[in-house]
Amino acid sequence: MFKKPFFNRVALIGAGLIGSSLARVIKKKNLSDKIVICARRDETLSTVKKLGLADTVTKDLEFAVAQADLVVLCTPVGAYESLARKMSPFLKTGTIVSDVGSVKHSVISMVKPYLTDGVHFVPGHPIAGTENSGPESGFDTLFENRWVILTPQPGTDQNAINKVEELWRCAGAKTEIMDSKHHDRVLAITSHVPHLIAYTIVGTATDLEDRLKAEVVKFAASGFRDFTRIASSDPVMWRDIFLHNKNAVLEMLGRLTEDISTLQRYVRDSDSDKMEELFSRTREIRRSVIEAGQHIIPTPEKD
Repeated sequence: MFKKPFFNRVALIGAGLIGSSLARVIKKKNLSDKIVICARRDETLSTVKKLGLADTVTKDLEFAVAQADLVVLCTPVGAYESLARKMSPFLKTGTIVSDVGSVKHSVISMVKPYLTDGVHFVPGHPIAGTENSGPESGFDTLFENRWVILTPQPGTDQNAINKVEELWRCAGAKTEIMDSKHHDRVLAITSHVPHLIAYTIVGTATDLEDRLKAEVVKFAASGFRDFTRIASSDPVMWRDIFLHNKNAVLEMLGRLTEDISTLQRYVRDSDSDKMEELFSRTREIRRSVIEAGQHIIPTPEKD
C-alpha cells in the first residue's frame, strides 16, 4: 500500500524488548530513512549504539521527536503523560504518535489531551514478548504471527491508521482495530491477571521457610517453572499496567475469586464429576490456542 521507506524519520522513545525489536524490524525492512532512539540511561544508549539499532541516539526528547514522521512510545505506560506533555510542542503537523503499551484506555486519556490538531494518535499494543528486557533482548522476528491491536479514537486520520497497520504487518504481525475499553477487559483476563497470579504464587514461594523454599526450587515442576518465567518480567512495566488497568483487572480478579471458591468446594466435596467437567472444558481452550498458533514462545532466530 505504501512505498518503502514509509517514513523519513522514526523516533522510538525507549529501547527495551519491544522498542529494540521494532528498531530491528524497521532497519531490516527499510521502513524509515532514519531511526532515532531516545532513552534516559547512558548504558542503554551505549548498548543501542553498539548493536547498531539506530542512526542517532539521544537523551534529548525534543531533539528526538523534532521532524519525526512517527513517534512510538516504548517506555512503561506510567511515563506516557510526562512524555506527551514534554514532546507535544515539538511535534510537526502530520506526525503520527503511537505506542506499544499493554493498556489502552488510560493511555489515551494520558496522551491525547497534549497532542495538537494535525498530530495523529494511533495507540497500539503488540501482543508479543518474552520475560527479558533491555535493548540486547530484542530480535526482529518477535512480532511474527502475533496480534497487534490498534485502538484509534473515532475521527482519527485513516491514512495514519493504515500506515501504522502496514508497519506492523511488515513486522510479520496480524492487526485488529478495537475499542480501548474492550481491549483492556480482554487483556485483563488473557495477560494481566495471569501475570498477577504468577507474581503471587512465586511470591508465596519466597515467603516459605528456608528448607521448604529450597525444595520448591530444587523440585520445581513445569507449572511452577512457567510461573517463575512469567514472574521474572519487567517489574516497573507490570506495576504500571496494574495501576493503569485497575478496574478491568479487579473485575476479572473478582470473577476468578468466585471460580476458585467453586473449585475449592469441588475439592472439599470430592466432586470428581464436576472437576473432570471443568478440566475437560479448559483443556479445549488449550487446543484452540495451539490451533491458532499462539502457543509458541517467540525466540530469536539462530545464525
